[in-house]
Amino acid sequence: MTLSQFLKPALALAAAMMFATGAAQAASKEKIERRTNEALAEFREDIGGANEVLARAKGVLVFPLIRKGGIGIGGEYGQGALRIGGDTVAYYSTAAASIGLQFGGQSRRQIIVFLDQGALDKFRSSQGWEIGVDASVAVVTVGAGGAIDTTQLNQPIVAFVFDNKGLMYNLSLEGSKISRIHDDD
Repeated sequence: MTLSQFLKPALALAAAMMFATGAAQAASKEKIERRTNEALAEFREDIGGANEVLARAKGVLVFPLIRKGGIGIGGEYGQGALRIGGDTVAYYSTAAASIGLQFGGQSRRQIIVFLDQGALDKFRSSQGWEIGVDASVAVVTVGAGGAIDTTQLNQPIVAFVFDNKGLMYNLSLEGSKISRIHDDD
């Protein structure tokens, strides 16, 4: 069995476990909005260059809280909002599964910035979007002084992953599945 053949059922198992515990139920739009505002404010306040990145963005997908946990097989899940021109246009969830030595849990915030209109359009027209399959996403790290070197942002889609201690390093988002929620908008 290849890793890919194993990961798809593992992702389904992790999603089923989260659904069974209530984690996969969509939060209210108001709660997602409040958390999204908080995450963006923290990003702007704590990371030098964040305002410049957000000003260049064609769209910003904010996951203000992604929880990850597991014992051997793990899963993660979060909900967020896609903003264009500062306005929320849709709500999304992200989910992923992992295998290996793991025990416990953690949480993080994730901001995916679409710097290219074509990449944003492709994302918005998709029924489900998997990082590493449907698009490559460059995970950005912070340089000296806790600032983003905005002159080095030359990828169509970049991601910033942080927690209450700042940006997280050496993190791969590959395999994360992003799906639209709140289809009643």
